[in-house]
Order: sequence, then structure tokens, then C-alpha cells
Amino acid sequence: MKQLIIFYSFERNTKFIAQEIQKLTNANILELKVKNDIKTHGFLKYVWGRRRVLMKKTPELENYDKNFNDYDRIFIGSPVWVSTYAPAIRTFLKDNKIIGRELVFFACFDGDEAKVFENLKSELKNNKILGTIGFKEALKNKEESIKNLNEFMHKIGVLSAFIV
Repeated sequence: MKQLIIFYSFERNTKFIAQEIQKLTNANILELKVKNDIKTHGFLKYVWGRRRVLMKKTPELENYDKNFNDYDRIFIGSPVWVSTYAPAIRTFLKDNKIIGRELVFFACFDGDEAKVFENLKSELKNNKILGTIGFKEALKNKEESIKNLNEFMHKIGVLSAFIV
């Protein structure tokens, strides 16, 4: 079974989880990168991010070279912005029709996962959703995040043996 991890990461939390999934599954990986992404990590990032989400912006992504029809299972990861997935994921989903695949969603957040998984499920309803998992402050809680990821992957049947 061919597997792909697609993710966008602003503060490296989602990237950390994507890399851990790759270690467990040996899946191919695609990091979405926004052209002209915001450079600030202070208060302005919240203003900028909120505006993009509420206005349903679809920022231009840097080119990528994956054929999604080649993959049976796709992991999709995003930080939670204003209770949903990041605008880079919105652009990706607008530009690519994913149908008839096994999907696993993961999200990283400081507050809570809110409606991120409901929104992804709604957007990708023509697929089989294997499961969803959220990580609160993944980089600050690395050991716990890795443990939870291992348990989750085993629970949804992605791993045949429990890995610690």
C-alpha cells in the first residue's frame, strides 16, 4: 500500500508529527509551502491567520510534484487556525480532488482541535476516514505526542505491531 503524508506547518509542530508518522510508516512526505508566507511569529501571526481563515483565502503554494492517484492512504496534517485547518490546506484541497482514498487526519494546536476534523471530513467526504488525532503543543510535549501517535496508529490498524 502506497502512503503519503501531506501537511502544512507554521511553527514546526505539525512538521514534527508528520516526520514521526513517516518514521512509523515509511510513507512519502509532502510539506506544503506558501509563497510569501508571513514572517512574524508574534501577535501579528494571529491577526494575519485569522483574517486569512475568515476570508477563506487560498494562498498560492510553492510547486510540488506528487501524483495523488498513486497513493492508497493519505495522511493530512494542519495546525488549527480559528477552529479549522490552515489556508494552505484549503488551497491544496481546492486544487486537488481526492476521492476514494483512505485518509487519516492530524492536527496540532495550542487551545483545542475545535472543528478542524469536522471540516476536513466534510470537505473530503468521498473517502474512507480511518481516524483523527490532535496534538496539544506537540513540540513542548514530544514524548507524550509520540506515545499518543503510536497508540493511535495501532488502534486504527495502520501499524501491525505496537511500537514504543
